[in-house]
Order: sequence, then structure tokens, then C-alpha cells
Amino acid sequence: MPGADLFDLTGRVAVITGGAGLLGVQHAEAIASAGGLPVLVDIVGAEALAATIGVAHGVDASAAIADVTDEAQVEALRDTLLERYGRIDILINNAANNPKVEDAGGFAASRLESLPLEQWSDDLAVGLTGAFICSRVLGAEMARRGAGVIVNIASDLAVIAPDQRLYREAGRADDQQPVKPVSYAVVKTALLGLTRYLATYWAKDGVRVNALSPGGVAAGQPEEFVRRLSDLVPLGRMAQPDEYRGAVVFLCSDASSYMTGQNLVVDGGRTSW
Repeated sequence: MPGADLFDLTGRVAVITGGAGLLGVQHAEAIASAGGLPVLVDIVGAEALAATIGVAHGVDASAAIADVTDEAQVEALRDTLLERYGRIDILINNAANNPKVEDAGGFAASRLESLPLEQWSDDLAVGLTGAFICSRVLGAEMARRGAGVIVNIASDLAVIAPDQRLYREAGRADDQQPVKPVSYAVVKTALLGLTRYLATYWAKDGVRVNALSPGGVAAGQPEEFVRRLSDLVPLGRMAQPDEYRGAVVFLCSDASSYMTGQNLVVDGGRTSW
């Protein structure tokens, strides 16, 4: 197939934070399908997931436990990977909290007026500070070698505000309606700023930095929510978990060699309306 080699990631070591999560596993599958060596990094063990992916694609997939908010742990991860592989080629900053619109008791603590400060701080620590730390530690190693790719996983909510009508429930007062927490939108929007900053900062060092903004992913949500969200999407549905694999391979491979500092929106057309 002409040009297929542009998407070839054979032998490239790709660190995926939040690697045990819904999209983290899909990113790892994407890397492995192109011949890359995915490293699933999470605060929980992902060895079984890595083994399954490695066998399925015939690559050396691995897993590591690390807290992305702890710089010492990320530095230790870097040293371990350099000892094992001798290089780090790709970083996918995927780790993030996905704060709930209400707690188990049905209280809408997600509202701006009642969002716990601890949750705000934790959401920013994982989704934004974690991306900064991983980029600083692993990106600096790429810059030292003169080549590398960083992909920040943002969201369609980095481009538009959350449509809180998606979460409304009949019979509840306005000040008790569940909402998408402000911290999620702030983190995802800030990742676009981090993307542009790093792209220009390390351009001369051969490190490309882009963002991917996915739309909503079907993952067993209530039927009414799925219907409401699908009505906001020109393609008329939510994404399947594996529908971002092609975009990930594109951004991580030489197929996007003249692209940096950009945000690739893959949202079924939602932000076009």
C-alpha cells in the first residue's frame, strides 16, 4: 500500500499514561497495531492488559505503575524505560480524572457552588500537572535525543463548553441539577495551551506536540443521555472506543511529520454546529 510506511511505528517506545483506562487501552492497541511498543502506565497494575495486547500484535508491550503527579516516580519510570529500551519515542498524556456529575447518593456536588476544593485540586493535579510533569521529564529526554512525539488527550470540551442540558433530571430544582464539573473543562482546555507551548518550545529539538480532542465515547451510559448527546452530533451517535485508533497512529507517526502545535478534533462533527 503506497504511503503505508508513513504510519509505521515499528520499534518505537510509546508511554501511555492512564494506560489501564477505557481510552488508554485503545491508544495502546493503536500503537501496537502499527508495530510500536506500548508502555501502559497507571496507578494500578496493567500487566495483564499489556500482555494481551502484546500477544495480539506480536510486540513487546509492557506496563508500569507510576503516579503522574509525583515527579520522582516519573523520573524513575524514565530511567527504567531507558535501561530496558534505550529510548523513549512517544508520550501520550492520557491520564485524567473523569469527575462524576453527582455522587452515589444523588447529590449534585459537581455544581460550581458545591464542588469540593479537594476535587478541583485533584482533577487539575492528575489531568494537567501530571501532563506537565510527564512532558517535562520524558519530553526533555526526547529533546536530548533530537526526536520525539507528545500527544495530549484533550476533549471536545476543550473547544466548546459542556452542554449541561445533557444531565438535567425532571423534578429537580435548578440548584440541584447535576452538571459536568468545571474542573474537567478547565483541564482539557488548558491542555491545548500546554500543547502550543511545548510545540514551539521544543520545535528546534525535533519534538512534535499535538492534541487529540475526542468526542463522547459510548461506555454504557444511560439511554436518555446517549439519545440527548447523539442529537447534538451530526453523525447522530457517540463514538465507539476504538474509533480514535487511526487518529492516534496518525499523530504519533511520520504521517503527521509537518504537524505540531495543533488540536485534532474527532467528535462526529459536534463542534461544527
